[in-house]
Amino acid sequence: MTAAHADLPVLARAEAEASRPSCRLCGRPGLVAFATIRHQTYWRCEGCEAILLDETCLLSGADEHAYYGLHENDVHDPGYRAFVSRLGDPLLERLKPVSEGLDYGCGPGPALAAILGEHGHRVSLYDPFFHPGTAVLDRSYDFIICCEVAEHFHRPGDEFERLDALLRPGGWLGLMTCFRTDDRLFANWHYRHDPTHVVFYREQTLRSIAARFGWSCAIPRKDVAIMRKPGAAA
Repeated sequence: MTAAHADLPVLARAEAEASRPSCRLCGRPGLVAFATIRHQTYWRCEGCEAILLDETCLLSGADEHAYYGLHENDVHDPGYRAFVSRLGDPLLERLKPVSEGLDYGCGPGPALAAILGEHGHRVSLYDPFFHPGTAVLDRSYDFIICCEVAEHFHRPGDEFERLDALLRPGGWLGLMTCFRTDDRLFANWHYRHDPTHVVFYREQTLRSIAARFGWSCAIPRKDVAIMRKPGAAA
């Protein structure tokens, strides 16, 4: 066997590794194939432990918007208000009076923003489909809420960088998303069935995000993370 032939397996492995995408959350190269389910391909990051839908499977903006239009999120619905209060209650315990916040990805029914407003806080709204005005992204905030939003991020690493830039020193990021637990159940997991859910987080994934930006991270209840940017609050 010639030296060139002996190198073939090594070259093949190198080419295979080079063809694997990098993590859209933490940037680590070489995602690992996780599952293919009904033509949907998922990758796993061995660094942050996120599961990401392959970029070729992401919905177009028009299809994504149309799907969100099927949601019925009534600001005044008691059940929905109780659901979003799973994030709101532990965040309210931490906020100073009359804090200024941003509901990032608020959707058509910003119930949590309404609840926080009822407690005396000022909350601006941003959503690329339903509240697309970008002037609110030119300011900074004492707190930001991402309630059932982070699982929709096509490029989550970029989104968390933006959130860090929007937070004032000492500011809070309140995030709620359904944590991934047993990977053996992933194929039949209800959360995966939503075609707009494209990135799935473990608790450890969220802690790794916090570590990347130097934030603290608390998990006050299931599926809820409260992170804080270092520095003295204004």
